[in-house]
Amino acid sequence: MNVDFKKALVTGGAGFIGSHLVEALAAAGCEVAVLDNLSGGHLSNLESVKSRISFYENDIRQLDALEQSAADCDIIFHLAAVVAVQQTIDDPISSTMVNNIGTLNVLEAARKTNVRRVVLASSCAVYGDDPRLPKDESMTPMPTSPYAVHKLSAEHYLRVYGELFGLKNVSLRFFNVFGPRQDPSSPYSGVISIFMSKAASHQAPVIYGDGNQTRDFIYVKNVVKALLQAGQTDQKTGDVFNIGSGSRISINRLWELIASLNGQQSEPVYHSARGGDILHSVGNIDKARSILNFTNEFSLEQGLELTLEWYRGQMGEVGSGNGEV
Repeated sequence: MNVDFKKALVTGGAGFIGSHLVEALAAAGCEVAVLDNLSGGHLSNLESVKSRISFYENDIRQLDALEQSAADCDIIFHLAAVVAVQQTIDDPISSTMVNNIGTLNVLEAARKTNVRRVVLASSCAVYGDDPRLPKDESMTPMPTSPYAVHKLSAEHYLRVYGELFGLKNVSLRFFNVFGPRQDPSSPYSGVISIFMSKAASHQAPVIYGDGNQTRDFIYVKNVVKALLQAGQTDQKTGDVFNIGSGSRISINRLWELIASLNGQQSEPVYHSARGGDILHSVGNIDKARSILNFTNEFSLEQGLELTLEWYRGQMGEVGSGNGEV
């Protein structure tokens, strides 16, 4: 995909989604700077592009480091964050310093270095427990965790910086992203990364509840496409977009698909439902379709097949998860 900016900074660029974005930017001929403190990311994720990027092992809480890495950039893709919901509950002050003060630092660095646009990785978590489906950008957010509050607050900071300082920006509310490099042993493990790890080792997964809960899963390459399109939109500043598949699937059916792809018939083990789990979630992506021209190039099945292929190749290199979301 072609891009109309020459140099980009990706915060959190050594992470799961960030590293895929960095690869796409480099492939488009864009000069790329990556800032990551490696608390959740890994340099190995950038192995294929390490000779074509500038890497800064720094923290978004350090404004001077952000200003250095943002120098001469046209755009900042802001993905760095504490993304484990439980971590934001257990340590709300430190996580707020990363997710909110860190975001303010990104915006200040953008303002001081004349960056034209900031694209924020936000989350569908801002919708909270609202039972209405599909989730629509016009719904009043009702965050139920510090993490969700952080993301909603970050969206507002972007809007305000756009209004006060003319900094163009867009926020993307990701639904359940999956794909290669998602670590099943991390606190932020998604159900697909855990299922993939189990399938690759021919083990049965644990499902909490009856497995009839549904989610909107989106393959990481589709998310990267949305990020690139958001980086080039002329849409008014401060806008938000749902980024998902626009459809939902039950956790039971998800395991059936993965097990079938792997040629196994392992039955999942069911445990009691976890308190606070949302039963159903799916995003309305009509706004992203009409304004960003966003489409999902990879279907769920294609994404699952590509992801399973990667996990098979990683056996012995990553740990196996033991939960579900």
